[in-house]
Amino acid sequence: MGVDVTGDNMFKLKWLWKYMGKKRPLFVIGLILSGITSSMLIINPMLSQKLIDEVITPHNTEKLLPILGAMMIVQIVRLTMRYIMIVCLEQNSQCMLDDVRRRMYEVIQNQDYVFYGRIRTGDLMTRMTNDLDLVRHTTAWISYNVVDSIVIFAVTLCYLLTVNVTFTLCLAAITPFILLITRMFSKIISPMFVQLRQKLSELNTVAQENIAGNRVVKAFAAEEFEKQKFEEKNAEFRKMNLQTTYVGVRFQPLIDLLSNSLTVITILVGGIFMIHGKLTAGELLAFSSLTWALANPLRNLGMLINDIQRFFASCEMIIEIFYAQPTIVNRSHAKPAAGRLKGDLEFRNVSFKTGGNVLLDHVNFRIGAGKTLGIMGTTGAGKTTLANMITRFYDATEGEVLVDGKNVQDLTLSSLRDSIGVAMQDVFLYSDTVEGNIAYGNENLPMEEVVKYAAAADADGFITHMQDGYDTLIGERGVGLSGGQRQRISLARALAVKPSILILDDTTSAVDMETEQYIQKQLRHLDFPCTKIIIAQRVSSVQDADSILILDQGRIVEQGTHKELLKKRGYYYRIWALQNSVDSTEAAPEGGISIGA
Repeated sequence: MGVDVTGDNMFKLKWLWKYMGKKRPLFVIGLILSGITSSMLIINPMLSQKLIDEVITPHNTEKLLPILGAMMIVQIVRLTMRYIMIVCLEQNSQCMLDDVRRRMYEVIQNQDYVFYGRIRTGDLMTRMTNDLDLVRHTTAWISYNVVDSIVIFAVTLCYLLTVNVTFTLCLAAITPFILLITRMFSKIISPMFVQLRQKLSELNTVAQENIAGNRVVKAFAAEEFEKQKFEEKNAEFRKMNLQTTYVGVRFQPLIDLLSNSLTVITILVGGIFMIHGKLTAGELLAFSSLTWALANPLRNLGMLINDIQRFFASCEMIIEIFYAQPTIVNRSHAKPAAGRLKGDLEFRNVSFKTGGNVLLDHVNFRIGAGKTLGIMGTTGAGKTTLANMITRFYDATEGEVLVDGKNVQDLTLSSLRDSIGVAMQDVFLYSDTVEGNIAYGNENLPMEEVVKYAAAADADGFITHMQDGYDTLIGERGVGLSGGQRQRISLARALAVKPSILILDDTTSAVDMETEQYIQKQLRHLDFPCTKIIIAQRVSSVQDADSILILDQGRIVEQGTHKELLKKRGYYYRIWALQNSVDSTEAAPEGGISIGA
């Protein structure tokens, strides 16, 4: 997959630091300002001590205005620096988020079929939204809160030690107990946040699949079943959320109790010290004013550890995608195709195995440039897998796939796939205009070319009758169009790139016979040279092909032209007879001409 960083929190922090990029100085400046402004919080209590001991107690008004003025200036300067700090951290976090999201999207785009078969869409969406936002939240908010807590506690402790060591040590004696409790809390809560993150991913996956498959849900009246399935995942997420909350609820009162005990110690010990003359009124005020500076960082520690553990859990999910390595990549020796490919195609002893299953078994054939190859066979025979070998959606485990005499692995992926047009039975259309979908592979395609290839796919007729013609917005995945209409737009999209090799995988399965014959006629008279690979279940779709392959369990069991295969009276003949309502025991018609042609 990529990099395993389970439990390696230092690696996650290094990764975050690396991908802050050019905005890294803003993060450093923000944290420095956080430290400075936090340390400035003790200035006014120090000035308050002077105000009591040097102004109010001795009735000396000369220093009153200077001290009050200094206190006001300190507050203005601190708030100004605080504003600059927040701007720096927000700009850094937003830029980092933008860069990481862009990088993640690029990684996802470059992944192969194996990746998408293993990670669900809902999980990917969770990683690119919730997890990324939590990482941004960490850099923009949690980071400076951690610095605030540490600096405030340390500076306050140092200052109070200069005032009265014994009193300060009495207050500091509580801190080891608070640290011990927070350490125990961290160990318990960390794995729980990983589980919580997984439950959220499962919930999002169920919701995404239900929305994408809403037509299937309605067709089978499965609304109640889907509601129950969603409620189960929702209940699991709620239960996990409550469990993490209960852990926090159990620990937080202990932390609050120990933190609040500092106030009791201040009153008790401070009072005793004042009675014995070891503490002035101003010094007691300073201690009293800064008790919160010792208590709050410790009180916030539980919440911050909570957030940090969430960050590490989300960071792990992001890094897993970030460093995912596709198996289908450009080889080190791969070169771009020298000009447009001719389309001469050869499979030389090609086998493909995955998960212990043999999908293609020593397949051999050759089809010349500009010719048409038909492929038929039972479901699961390996037809689509064979087509995926040409585009390198999968790589052969044995043998070679050659285009124009070159192994496809010796060509760069972009130059190979730029020369191939693919139209699948399971059509995916974008939420865009009809024109945008047809010109998807060539955004600069002139409008007249869009219309021409739509006409070649017999799509121009129904498109022009739409409300806005070619400017009509198509719903997500082509909702609102019939299966045949979606297939014809998909075919027009494949033709519009003027491919050297055109792969049609059951592309006309949802159209009527008349439309299919029209499309076949248009395919025979394309205005550019093109090798056509037609995968079909209908004999009428492939009978005019220069060569026809019959696959069974990944092997070629029959090969020849329409006439030759009818004479063999094998699988092809039986399908021809079935589709033409002919008794399969009868002889094939003279010349091998299909009755349905």
